[in-house]
This record gives sequence, structure tokens and C-alpha cells, in this order.
Amino acid sequence: MYQEIVLALLLGLGLSASCGFRVFLPLLVTSLAAYFKILPEGMNYSIVWLGTLPAVITFATASLIEIAGYYIPVVDNFLDFIATPLSVAAGTLLTASFLQIDNEMIKWGLGLIVGGGAAGIVQTGTAFTRLLSSKTTLTTGNGLLATGENTLAFSGAVFAFIVPVIAGVLALAIVLIMLYFIKRSSGRLAKMKQS
Repeated sequence: MYQEIVLALLLGLGLSASCGFRVFLPLLVTSLAAYFKILPEGMNYSIVWLGTLPAVITFATASLIEIAGYYIPVVDNFLDFIATPLSVAAGTLLTASFLQIDNEMIKWGLGLIVGGGAAGIVQTGTAFTRLLSSKTTLTTGNGLLATGENTLAFSGAVFAFIVPVIAGVLALAIVLIMLYFIKRSSGRLAKMKQS
């Protein structure tokens, strides 16, 4: 029982950190995994709706629009503003969906703390990175940044299903690095505003 909860939390953590890079791409990967029934065995899922064809089509469409939007200057910074609460919601949903806990309050509380927290921290870190890139490269470096984020979102989500323990540990490392980066960047941005 505890082993399954830890595995579900690590899987959720890996998927949630990926939601911090792109909101809909990890949801699409999860939807495809549910649709093709290649989710890890032995887990109780409350995400049956994710495995339907309408969900796959919806998340695929949303992913394409989101990915394309991040390659448009100014729109990418606006998308960060919208993506922050959405990434927290997606991270919470994905983590809570894999937890085998009968108590809904504990299940969704853990989903919010672990999944929503990880997604929110990573998303905030990427928003700071894009803001710094916009200011220092006049948005010319944002396309390269978007490509890296797309790659991390997709590979992180796939990796979370293949080896959830390693993905969860790597996601935790990314969250800690992002926390450090956010702290450093906020001071740097404040200095840029003053000058």
C-alpha cells in the first residue's frame, strides 16, 4: 500500500514538473498512455476519462496551440501569465489521479502540495527565465528557450511513465534548482528595473 502511494507520488511529481514546462503536453502524454492502456500496472486510476478519444483530441489540439504560442514574441510572456494557475491545476489533477487513497481530502491535498507545488515552482522558474531572456536578448532567445521547454515537458512526461522513481527524483532536483533560480532572478530583475 505505502509502496504504491510513494510510486504514485513520484509518477505525479514527474508529470507535474513537466506541466511546469508546458501545461497540456504532459496531459496529452497521460491521455495517450490511458487511451492505449500502457499505464503502469497495479495502480487504481480515477482518470478513465483521460483515456477517451475526445480527451486525446482536446489535449492534442491544446498542446499544439500552446507550443505554437510560445514561439511568438510577447504572446509567450502572456502565456506564462495564464499558464501558472493552469499548471498548478494540471499538476494537482495528475498527481491526485494516481493516488490510491480513499480519503478525498488527503488525496487532493497531497495532489495540490506535491503536484501543484512542483508544477507551480517549475512554471514560475520558466516565466522568470523567459522574462530575463526577453530583456537581455530582446526576445530573440525565446524561441530556443521554448524548444528546450517543449523537449523537457515531453521527455519528462514520457520518462515519468517509464521509470517513475528516477523521474520523480529528477523532478525534485529540478524543483529545488528552480527555487534557487527564482530567488536569484527576482533580485536580478529588481536591479534591472532600477537601472
